[in-house]
Amino acid sequence: MKLSSYAVIISLTALIMLSSCGYRNPYVYSGPDRTIYIASWQNRTNELQLDAQIYQSLVEWYQKSGSIDVVRNKDEADLIIGGEIISIDLPSLSYGANNTTREVKLRLRIRYILKDLRSGEILFQQPNQLRVEEYVVGGDATTEAANENEALAIIIDELSQDIYLRTLASISK
Repeated sequence: MKLSSYAVIISLTALIMLSSCGYRNPYVYSGPDRTIYIASWQNRTNELQLDAQIYQSLVEWYQKSGSIDVVRNKDEADLIIGGEIISIDLPSLSYGANNTTREVKLRLRIRYILKDLRSGEILFQQPNQLRVEEYVVGGDATTEAANENEALAIIIDELSQDIYLRTLASISK
């Protein structure tokens, strides 16, 4: 019984210390409710549905906030995020026996912008960003395609997370 009361006291003390020292969870926006419109990204690559994958990932990240709602109509939005997929490249990294590729670096080049539609202010923009993820080339085409898709999914999720966090930082000012 004494052990559980000590645990409660320690937990409460930690909670008070975290809240009093200004700790803030960077994944949560607690300001006034905002709405965001996610524009369709231009896809200048031959990778089909890449723009849809980015859109879906952004929606998932913005849904983490209880105070930011994704809207389907631009006229209802406070903010707009848009972007362009400039290129995707799969250059070889290293070679094994018989000059076969062993490892590949997937390179995705993008640009994006977040704008406040009410004030017209550009909150942030990234005019040219390169995202890179390495993956091992498998023994067969199925494994190789799965590894490439996983690397691309990692890039998309990290990109969406960064955009989400930059959005929170920009609207919290």
